[in-house]
Amino acid sequence: MISYFLNKITYACLTLFGVVTVIFFLFNVLPGDPAQMMLGQNEDSNQLAIVKQKYGFDKPVSTQYFYYLNDLLPVSLHSANQEDYTYLQPGKYKAAKLLTIGNTTVVFKFPYLRESFTKQGKKVTQVLAETLPNTFVLAVSSIVIAMVLGILLGIVSALYKDTWLDKTIQIFSTFGMSVPSFFSAILFAWFFGYVLHEYTNLEMTGSLYELDDFGEAMHIKWKNLILPAVVLGIRPLAVVIQLMRNSLLEVFNQDYIRTARAKGLSEFQIIKRHAVKNALNPVVTAISGWFASMLAGAVFVEYIFGWNGLGKEIVNALNTLDLPVIMGAVLIIALLFIIINIFVDIIYVWLDPKVKLQ
Repeated sequence: MISYFLNKITYACLTLFGVVTVIFFLFNVLPGDPAQMMLGQNEDSNQLAIVKQKYGFDKPVSTQYFYYLNDLLPVSLHSANQEDYTYLQPGKYKAAKLLTIGNTTVVFKFPYLRESFTKQGKKVTQVLAETLPNTFVLAVSSIVIAMVLGILLGIVSALYKDTWLDKTIQIFSTFGMSVPSFFSAILFAWFFGYVLHEYTNLEMTGSLYELDDFGEAMHIKWKNLILPAVVLGIRPLAVVIQLMRNSLLEVFNQDYIRTARAKGLSEFQIIKRHAVKNALNPVVTAISGWFASMLAGAVFVEYIFGWNGLGKEIVNALNTLDLPVIMGAVLIIALLFIIINIFVDIIYVWLDPKVKLQ
């Protein structure tokens, strides 16, 4: 168990290091001057020089890369020189000093993802803290819809193999996998939010939290979750149906299922006690991948429905070249992928005791 977690932590660190390196050099070759973007129309030569010095943009790319790693690492080095980018400015982030060697101070801190270029010095961690929970709620709702309906329809499809019911479900799942999410989002928003608005009382756009009519307080609007959650869950639903059906048909051919039938157990008991649990392994693998992908792939769905989540924030950041927000979002998504993979390994052990964590 200990060796497993040590291996996973090492793998996570190497993966995040690779992601940091790729996104840093990828976004640093993009056209445009970050200092100019931060100043906007208030730009002049003196202010431009001050901003470049403050954020280290006047340094070579290799030095900027070191600065970025230094910001991200929980243990980092900081200069006593106030003109240096690594100077430990009061209020920049909370840090506990570990030791001081000459003009260099070693501190322990929460990873610093820098400040947004377009939100007047707002920290990226604040931007992510405001948007990621909304995306998480949307992704969880979508995956629950996909799991519950997908497993049930997959079981029905396997039990009634080659009947009209099975073929209807297969047509539905194939159609669900083939339709792009952005097209489904537009179609659902128009049909259920506009054409049938009188009957559904659903809006074409809307987020989880919205201002009241007086603009004084924020209220949760759960009905705004319905359409984007259904749209985002259509594709994983289709995949789960196919996987559950095929996996269950395989399990039905196993010897222990025939033994259970010979003992006189009903089909419901066989499915509940033996078949479903053993058929869930490929479904869990698919669900874990889809859940992580939803956190990154809800971009178009969130943008079309006006859902104030991480996906919509990424689109806005790309439109304004807000590089710290984009880079911070990519890092968070990569970290979530790693955490979900570890969680799925643990679920495998619960589903199949023969599987060991290594």
